[in-house]
Amino acid sequence: MNVVGYYPVDMVNGPGTRATLFVAGCEHKCKGCYNAVTWSPRAGSPYSRELEDRIIADLQDTDVKRQGLTLSGGDPLFPLNMPTIERLVRRVRAECPDKNIWMWTGYTFEHLTDDQKKIVDMIDVLVDGRFEQDQLDKTLLWRGSRNQRILALTPAAQHALEGTDAVSVIAQQG
Repeated sequence: MNVVGYYPVDMVNGPGTRATLFVAGCEHKCKGCYNAVTWSPRAGSPYSRELEDRIIADLQDTDVKRQGLTLSGGDPLFPLNMPTIERLVRRVRAECPDKNIWMWTGYTFEHLTDDQKKIVDMIDVLVDGRFEQDQLDKTLLWRGSRNQRILALTPAAQHALEGTDAVSVIAQQG
């Protein structure tokens, strides 16, 4: 897996202060995508154990308290990315259990493969759906087009997003 960017302090891609990883590789190639540079799986530079260790250290940092990790791209659920994303998510869950994990994907929740579901079952919030230029809405919270949904997958995420009328909330099916 390649990485196009890592932002250790980010306040745009999810609630609060977060660490955000942008991965390379996306098969959706949405017209109007603001991150087209991430489409090629060869974009950016190779993901490394050193970067993974830095992400964990940043999430554990007590000077800059981060609410969690954001995974974006590209697409974290792009097939070539999934083994590395799964390992990272498992490690965050084990070593940073108080942090939430948000993920953006062009795939829809209902059409995830079994392997993709295995990863999604470990995260808190999934923002799903392709960016659709004809449904562009700059007023949306954490989304670019009206077809995209913010899906709370854990009770804690449901509680945190309660009352946000821009959010579609579903319960994770065990």
